Order: sequence, then C-alpha cells, then structure tokens
Amino acid sequence: MKGPLFYSKILLFGEYGIIKDSKGLSIPYNFYNGALKVADDPSSEAKNSNESLKKFALYLDELQQEPDSLVSFDIEKLTEDVENGMYFDSSIPQGYGVGSSGALVAAIYDKYANDKITVLENLTRDKLLKLKAIFGAMESFFHGKSSGLDPLNSYLSLPILINSKDNIEPAGIPSQAVNGKGAVFLLDSGTVGETAPMVQIFMENMKQEGFRNMLKDQFIKHTDACVDDFLKGDVKSLFKNIKQLSNTVLTNFKPMIPAQFHKLWKQGIDTNDYYLKLCGSGGGGYILGFTQDIEKARKALDGYKLEVVYNF
Repeated sequence: MKGPLFYSKILLFGEYGIIKDSKGLSIPYNFYNGALKVADDPSSEAKNSNESLKKFALYLDELQQEPDSLVSFDIEKLTEDVENGMYFDSSIPQGYGVGSSGALVAAIYDKYANDKITVLENLTRDKLLKLKAIFGAMESFFHGKSSGLDPLNSYLSLPILINSKDNIEPAGIPSQAVNGKGAVFLLDSGTVGETAPMVQIFMENMKQEGFRNMLKDQFIKHTDACVDDFLKGDVKSLFKNIKQLSNTVLTNFKPMIPAQFHKLWKQGIDTNDYYLKLCGSGGGGYILGFTQDIEKARKALDGYKLEVVYNF
C-alpha cells in the first residue's frame, strides 16, 4: 500500500501576523513530500511514525465525537491500517517550518474523512474556510493551536492568499523567471525549531501594548505590502518592503531568530546583498532569504546551505 504524495509548504509572508489578521501568502514546495505507507520490514523511523499515528487516531476519534465537530472519519479503517503498521513516509524535515505535520494531516483527511471536500470540486470560500477549520482542529494534536493553513496548502497543492482570518483564496503567483538573478531561498539554520514555545513567547509579548502597536503599525503593514508586491510582480517595491520587514523582525522577534544568525541577519540589511525573515515560527529550522542577486548572496553566505525555491 502507498498513498498519494503530499507536499511541504512555505509561508512566504504572514508568520505570526496571520494570528492577528495580517495578509499571508503560502506556496507548496514540491522538493519535500510524504505519503502513507505500509512496509513489510519497517525501519525505526517507520515504527516511531506508526506509534504517533496510533495516538493521532485516538485523538481523531475524540475529535469527531465533539458536538460541534465538522468532520467524521472511517476510524475503523484507520485503526486497522495503523494496527497493520501504516506510517507516514516523509522527506519533509520536522521542526523546519515547512509543514511536516501539515502534509500528514492532509494525507489522513484525504484517505479517511467521510464526505470529504475534494480538490476537484468548485472550492467556494465557505468550503475553503471549512477545510481550514477541520485541518486546524486536526493539526492541533501536533502543536497546540493551529491555523490549519499548512495542511490546507498541502492538500490543495496551490498557492493560498490569506486576506484575513475569514477570507482566503487560491492565488495565482507570477510565474518564475527561469534565469532570474533574484531569488527566494531557504537557509538551513542547522537546528530544529519547536513551534509551541515560540508561539508562547509571541502570546506573552502580545500582552504588552508597545508590542501590539509595533505588530499593527510595522510588522503587519510591511507584511501586507510584501504580499501585494509579490502578487503584482513589483520586485522593486517588494525588496524595499522586505528590507523593512527584516529589520522589524530583527528588532522585535529576537528570541525567534537563532542567536548565531543575529549578526548574519544584520549584515544582510546593512549590505543589501540579501534580506532574511522567519520561515514559520522560527527558533531554528529554515530561515527564508530574499535577494536580487543570488550569486552575491551565495558569496556573502559562504559556508551555509542555500536552497533556491523561487526565481525573480
């Protein structure tokens, strides 16, 4: 048995801001993927994944019994498959901000949800919001509170524009310039980030008026502008806004940036060779980079692992 592939995702813009109704833009990243499988001779990773799926199946059974539940599953089939050794075979790195649990949630919904909303039907805003709510409830098993956006992206395999909490739509993004010098890239921090503690720090900071004002007047303002610029293909304005966003994050989100990257972050802003921003909740995993000249960025970041995900 082998299920269909579900891809990782990259939230280009909107981390933390979307909790407070900023815009966001999320794109599928096909370099990493995962699928449900059963193996005759499971590895230790497969066994660990299978153990996790056992707990997840119990959680989903409880979830579907809640009075306001939006979803029901074929729990008997899921439990039987898990008992037979089913696991999630994934190349998506965990704790890297590219949606490893999101792809798993999408795969489970796709295979076991009753009356599921399919990718082929006319996806009205109501259906998208319902899917997002279902996925948020499912993914909460993995890290406390989830927006449901990662599994939604993985399930639909489409770029998603978040206009606000109650307004999301599939987005057309400008096609890539094959030989473009400009690029969005992933920078490997070499450490794993945990989502829950980072969100905890953010929620604590939100109790301070100064932080809330900064979020509204700077962070969300620049994030929204970046989303608009990216969708319009206005590269000049985009880089102006990304520089401001990068600076705002360095000043106000220091705990989310691994300490060894503070200097590198500032170097990018000072030289304009590249600009860095959080990829997901931060604390480790990948850091997102934007540059107008990828060769310049590679030289400046010599010794670090860069993966290009989009060319301008």
